[in-house]
Amino acid sequence: MCPRAEAGSVEAKEGTTMDKTVGIIGLGIMGGAIGRNLVERGWTVIGFDLDAAKRAEAKDAGVTLAESAADVARRAPILFTSLPNPKAVKAVAEEIAASGAPRRIVCEFSTLALEDKLAFKSVLEAAGHVPLDCPLSGTGAQAAVRDVIVYASGDSEAIKACIPVFEDFARLNADLGEYGNGSKLKFIANHLVAIHNVASAEAMVLAKKAGLDLDQVVSLVGGGAGGSRMFQMRAPMMAKDVYTPPTMRCTMWQKDMDVIAAFAKDLDCPTPLFTRTEPVYKKALEMGLGDLDTAAVCVVLEAEAGLRK
Repeated sequence: MCPRAEAGSVEAKEGTTMDKTVGIIGLGIMGGAIGRNLVERGWTVIGFDLDAAKRAEAKDAGVTLAESAADVARRAPILFTSLPNPKAVKAVAEEIAASGAPRRIVCEFSTLALEDKLAFKSVLEAAGHVPLDCPLSGTGAQAAVRDVIVYASGDSEAIKACIPVFEDFARLNADLGEYGNGSKLKFIANHLVAIHNVASAEAMVLAKKAGLDLDQVVSLVGGGAGGSRMFQMRAPMMAKDVYTPPTMRCTMWQKDMDVIAAFAKDLDCPTPLFTRTEPVYKKALEMGLGDLDTAAVCVVLEAEAGLRK
């Protein structure tokens, strides 16, 4: 008979167990969804967010709240950071470094420019921690149903240690080697997301102008040769003209667009289709759609097509 793991631990290698505690700093759309999923899978999740409403939601989902990012670092051996911008990531890295916590593995999930990820690495390594660059492929809606992919890069042994927790909130995870490769792959994925999202909106506006049944368009195009994952996810929102709750806000997406554009420019790589989508997203912000899901680019194209005043 195999020995049972004690509460709060999971089987690691034969005859051993590992601490089934993880910390999450940033409990927004992605971090909050990951926290809920891990609690459901039996993990003790120690979480913190500056936003009181997000802390309350996380607490209701079973997350144990910490007093600060430093407090999370002192209480959990593996940390996840899911933060809105480089300034927040830098501040959290510095707080973890100054926390006095023993060696921690710190997985950075945010989409940031490479220089920001490298600065995060530098601060944490200097304090004896092991940073990993681990952006996630997927939206908040996908995170809610464990349908994201972890693009992990950095120390392979640290990545290996994180696999049990990755497997409990993600569909797939991959070790991509050198630190920073995770972000590079995320830029490629988001480059396609940007294009497919606008292409989906363009197709839905064309279908609407043609007088087609939009529910049929969603069902039959989405499952056919012309469909894409973005069409399957975002076209239903476009058909209903409902863009809340957002799985990715337009305001947040603009940050990702800027990062990808700079990445391509640094590599002197032309991105004609991606570049053509940028004005559409910017117009969405000008129209006051920033807090809506990025599927709301459909509103921009509907206005241009004379379907909205």
